[in-house]
Amino acid sequence: MKAAVLGDAGVEVRDLEKPVPKPNEVLILVRASTLNRADLIVASGHRHGAVGGVGARIGLECAGEIEAVGSEVAGLKPGDRVMATAPGGIAEYAVTDFARVHAIPANNMTYEQAACFPVALGTMHNAIVTAGRLKRGEAVLMQGASAGVGLMGMQIAKMMGASLVIGTSTNAERRARLKEFGCDLALDSSAPDWPDEVKKATGNKGVDLIIDLVSASVANQNLAAAAILGRIVNVGRLGGMKGEFDFDLHAAKRIDYIGVTFRTRTLEEIREINRLMHADLWPAVEAGKLHLPIYKVFPLAQVAEALDVMNANRHFGKIVIAM
Repeated sequence: MKAAVLGDAGVEVRDLEKPVPKPNEVLILVRASTLNRADLIVASGHRHGAVGGVGARIGLECAGEIEAVGSEVAGLKPGDRVMATAPGGIAEYAVTDFARVHAIPANNMTYEQAACFPVALGTMHNAIVTAGRLKRGEAVLMQGASAGVGLMGMQIAKMMGASLVIGTSTNAERRARLKEFGCDLALDSSAPDWPDEVKKATGNKGVDLIIDLVSASVANQNLAAAAILGRIVNVGRLGGMKGEFDFDLHAAKRIDYIGVTFRTRTLEEIREINRLMHADLWPAVEAGKLHLPIYKVFPLAQVAEALDVMNANRHFGKIVIAM
């Protein structure tokens, strides 16, 4: 099979052995995959959890048809159209644990559309509902809202009962589109006074929950924008891995600062995350109430060019790799 792999001179497409599913796994004939920011980390030669270095497979999610299932798998069978989080998912075949696999709704959803969902759904449901403990009527700020997971996160927050959803982006054209994805107020996080706008919109209280995809460059402004007893969930670090942090303001507001990642989770934890997500969100997925835009579809042979586009941050929505 052909798969995207990190070589000595960058990401390339190689011929690899077709994987064989373990008893708890499903083998998927992949029709489409998508890029995520973690793929840029691996493509640059750095490690992302257990994945990294020359020879590392690229990809986190895919959609396609089940070709085979392991002996412990129930409720899934060959021929099923599915989407899944799958390590090394940018390939003609992928294997993954059965609990990471979800049936594609019978609502004319294409493989390209389905491949956009798994990472965003799992990451954002976990960040907003489980780690972020969102309550109905609370105000939510999505920091870095124009990323694919951010667009999905705003929709989830609104669906789970947020009274106000604020999204940030430094790009005016992208800010103009955030309302299509559940955003009530779009702000420019490069403007020094954006926390003041948050306070105005919340009656000077601040937001109850911040989902932060940016981190370092906006850390102290997030603290300023948060309410007393607010929660900040650190999901991504598009603004840097390290930065200044106002510990006194953090303590004065008694803010819960929560880090989340899938890199250190056990298989049992990942299964529970998928179970909770599916219970809350799948009716909306099947009804077509959640959506993500596709920026462009690249063939597998052009995966390196697709990664360059993501690295240049020229896209709005998901970048798809078609097999």
